[in-house]
Amino acid sequence: MGRMVAGAVTAAEGMVLVAAADPSAPGSEVSGVTLVADIGDLLNAGVDVVVDFTVAEASRTNLPVLAAAGVHVVVGTSGLSDDDLDNLRAAFTTSNCLVAPNFAIGAVLMMRFAEMAAPWFETAEIVEVHHDGKVDAPSGTATATAERMAAASSDWAPDPTTREAVAGARGGVGPADIRIHSLRMRGAVADQEVVLGTTGQTLTIRHDTTDRSSFMPGVVLAIGRIAEVPGVTVGLDALLGL
Repeated sequence: MGRMVAGAVTAAEGMVLVAAADPSAPGSEVSGVTLVADIGDLLNAGVDVVVDFTVAEASRTNLPVLAAAGVHVVVGTSGLSDDDLDNLRAAFTTSNCLVAPNFAIGAVLMMRFAEMAAPWFETAEIVEVHHDGKVDAPSGTATATAERMAAASSDWAPDPTTREAVAGARGGVGPADIRIHSLRMRGAVADQEVVLGTTGQTLTIRHDTTDRSSFMPGVVLAIGRIAEVPGVTVGLDALLGL
């Protein structure tokens, strides 16, 4: 993902890739810049915005350093908790931070449509599919979707299941007891569907990612407008006017 982001920034009008970091491959080249080893080297390069696609543990270490340096950050790392977000809000007082569960514009719209539909249905479940290299489950997108649906409606029917022949067959229990099913499949990228049901009808809202390039327009949008959204912002919605 990092190399794809570097390429997207290089190709974007009005943006310049000045540095990139990868502690596993310092000295290598990506999009015309030499990879550095750590966050300190990025700061020495005079960056204005850092894009963080790492893992939660690394983000917890690096983001406060960037905040203290007054650098804007666009975060695509999954697995950050509510406590992590609270810590970021306390840290980013002189620069801004945008944390997006998903940078695909279609996925952002999917979440918004599910939120809009929630008050009109009594049952809902979420199925998310990711590649077999993703270590956390459920995905940040699935969790964010359930949270938004739960906030939009508190009137959900109880789960009728009284016996599971196979433990966990009904998936994980998310906000408002909305069930989330996580699939990890070799060959997949990232897909999600929200299935809502009420008397005599169901509604399925689905988004499929066929290539990681789908995330790049959202990443470039966030980089270009991060200075406009003070403090910590979660999701691309504010930048899309949703």
